[in-house]
Amino acid sequence: MVAMSTTGQPLLRSLTLTVAIGATVAGCQPAPETDDRAHSIPTFRTDPGWPNVPTQWRLGEVSSIAIDAQDNAWFLHRPYSIPAEEADLSAPPVLGFNLDGNFVDAWGGPGDGYEWPEREHGLQIDHEGFFWVTGNNCPATTERGLGPVSDDQVLKFTADGEFVLQIGRANSSSGNADTLNLNEPADAVVYPPTNELFVADGYGNHRVAVYDADTGAFKRLWGAFGNMPEDDANCPRVFREAVPDGPGPPQFSIVHAIRISNDGLVYVADRENRRVQVFTIDGKYVDQIVHHDAPFARNLALSPDADQRFLYVGGGAGIMVFDRTSLDLLTTVETTVGTGHLIQTDSQGNIYIAATGLGYERLIFTGM
Repeated sequence: MVAMSTTGQPLLRSLTLTVAIGATVAGCQPAPETDDRAHSIPTFRTDPGWPNVPTQWRLGEVSSIAIDAQDNAWFLHRPYSIPAEEADLSAPPVLGFNLDGNFVDAWGGPGDGYEWPEREHGLQIDHEGFFWVTGNNCPATTERGLGPVSDDQVLKFTADGEFVLQIGRANSSSGNADTLNLNEPADAVVYPPTNELFVADGYGNHRVAVYDADTGAFKRLWGAFGNMPEDDANCPRVFREAVPDGPGPPQFSIVHAIRISNDGLVYVADRENRRVQVFTIDGKYVDQIVHHDAPFARNLALSPDADQRFLYVGGGAGIMVFDRTSLDLLTTVETTVGTGHLIQTDSQGNIYIAATGLGYERLIFTGM
């Protein structure tokens, strides 16, 4: 792991490595107990059979799972990915389940007054209960059922699927300096104290873009290390097999996930550069975690305790657990669906994993 200071220079910080010592809990490998904090590591078990999808429906690739204030889990899936012979059985793109796994409601898809994304990617629910949907279709896509459309927008809906707001327009981005449009945004999250929408923008652009969550008015943007982002066309996609040693390039690659802690730190998953960068609300660079030798920064989530003590990052064999203050690696929770695509936690500490082609999974928090 390579850490960087606010001046952009490497920090020589130690990393608590994950090792298997004795028994494990549901694939959760404890780290060496070197201090009092290491005695408190979250453990999980898988929840087979969850949820109960209505038998009349089929799910395509589940790209994101969002959690509302009642701990209902809302799936965003990709109907186009369902085999052609079962396309008529597709569930609506957004569908919810309660803690027991029972169906709650479903909605979504193209409608009047807005541009539903061609390729569903991210779903988040904000503090007021609004749903935010992003898409990442690339005009040069070769996937069956997708057209030559660039998803350059973010959509806002009520909990029952009523359209509220669209930021950006499809096929309209002029690049990273464009303040009106996104470019294949991957994820979005609202910061309650300022009611601002932070967008991981994303696949086409390489930046964080911030908007007023009520009006959609542009606020600010930044790139890796707080630099101004530069245009670098990535359509069709370019994925990296490995990254070189060091802190990484001065620009983001695929800005894949974004979360904001209660104390106002912005965590950004720069997936193809295998790093998580940390910023202030205003975009000032603070620190980063880099892993060169395994898939890393696939997604992000925060533990629900008041201090949000743990940062969860998809990487390695599953979900890597970091101490959020020190950024030390504490353990890795192995899953049946790998690192996942996007992840989220509920108020009870459970982790929800949307894993696209590998399915989905809920990890039940079993204590410390």
